[in-house]
Amino acid sequence: MADEDSAGRGIGTDEWVAQHGDRLAAPRTFTERVSRAWTTLPAWIRWGIPLVIVVLIPFAGANDYILRIGINLGLFLLLAFGLNLVVGYANLLDLGFVAFYGFGAYAYAMLSSDQFGVHLPSIVAIPLVVLMTAAFGLVLGLPSRRLSGDYLAIATLFFGQMFVVLMVSSDEVQFPWMDEPIDVTGGPNGITGVDQISFFGFSITTNLGYYFLIVALVCLATLATKRIHMSRHGLAWRSLGEDPLAAQHMTVPIARMKLLAFAVGAGVAGLAGCIFASVQQGVFPSTFELPILITIYAALILGGLGSIPGVIIGAAIMVVLPEILRFPDLSNLLFFLVLFIGIGWMLRSWRLIAIELVGLIAFTGLMNLILLGLGVPYLATDDWATGPLAPVLGAVVFMPEDRVVWGNVAFILLVVMCAWMTLMSRRTRLIILPAVVWLAIFTWEVRLMLEPSVTRQLLVGALLIVLMAARPQGFLGKPRVEVL
Repeated sequence: MADEDSAGRGIGTDEWVAQHGDRLAAPRTFTERVSRAWTTLPAWIRWGIPLVIVVLIPFAGANDYILRIGINLGLFLLLAFGLNLVVGYANLLDLGFVAFYGFGAYAYAMLSSDQFGVHLPSIVAIPLVVLMTAAFGLVLGLPSRRLSGDYLAIATLFFGQMFVVLMVSSDEVQFPWMDEPIDVTGGPNGITGVDQISFFGFSITTNLGYYFLIVALVCLATLATKRIHMSRHGLAWRSLGEDPLAAQHMTVPIARMKLLAFAVGAGVAGLAGCIFASVQQGVFPSTFELPILITIYAALILGGLGSIPGVIIGAAIMVVLPEILRFPDLSNLLFFLVLFIGIGWMLRSWRLIAIELVGLIAFTGLMNLILLGLGVPYLATDDWATGPLAPVLGAVVFMPEDRVVWGNVAFILLVVMCAWMTLMSRRTRLIILPAVVWLAIFTWEVRLMLEPSVTRQLLVGALLIVLMAARPQGFLGKPRVEVL
């Protein structure tokens, strides 16, 4: 008999058969009703509505800052789509993927700048760079024929780090047939003065032009990925990702499919690199270091590996969330919205939500009285509370003058309390929940708001940890079903 999990799927259970009852059952919650209504819409409507919104953004008064965020999101989506083919489909842990992005950017910069005096037309340079990057991916994928898992990850990570080192140190390269060394990559200063993209005499010189170009490329990438999903190659990649041994016994040429996955993913990254170099009108080695690779992987994990809508949602979170956190008023609204949505999802009862809210108000008053009784110096509300939530924050948060010390102590207590809650019974968690929520609000307002750059990383990390604990397959990913 199958050892079934809470979702009704387990070892030895066919996923489609196990979900048959859920598909026929009437939706019970508001979320299920909305999800059922959305999935029953025709595909052209479900994809057309977001596309129309994206196209209309520039005409809704968007400035260059908004357009630049849209361009960055589009580039990030291209990278996520490319990596999704390698990791989400073929399950090849490629930690050198960002090297393809950098290779495409540097190759386009060398072919379209004064670095070597070459200014190829974009219609020639971009396809050439994409083919060169795909070939580079093919070469990098050669170890995957005999390596897998952690061993493949270490090998590809070496290539990724080696690429950055080579770009930094290749400003004086001595060739045997030359008397003097030449500057190949510009070293730490990179390559500047890269040509902007032009087709048939039409040059893209504004953020608006690049915005629509990237929208078109993301649409093409989405359509291509959807076609690949159910194609022979897509099915072969997915079977390779699920079980290489079984796929090999089903006559799937796994070595060739691995190399093809690396090549196609690298080609997509090379295309994104070309657009990036043109938008920035320059390339620099620091852009292609490990943090951007971590960010792309985080987007795939959040959205769900192998899910096309999940890739889009994950990329949007990883690009838009840090920008929102730059503005205190918006970040405050987002923090409280996410906090109370999370509490509602955890409790799932209006009665419990009301009880916990009363407990939070009571605990807040108690802590304010204790801190006042201890004589802790505090700041007046007018000195720190701003925005539409200022009246609420002034009544809820006790703002000490020494925000750094109190904030650090509160942060450590919050981490300890959250870890302790995972070991408690549900009744105990409900009892101490008001204290944990107050501590989270206090930590956010007193300490985390002071350093947005650090806060962005902490929040993304916390989001990943919570999601992995509650839904390991990501927002829209499907749980793996092991068949014995």
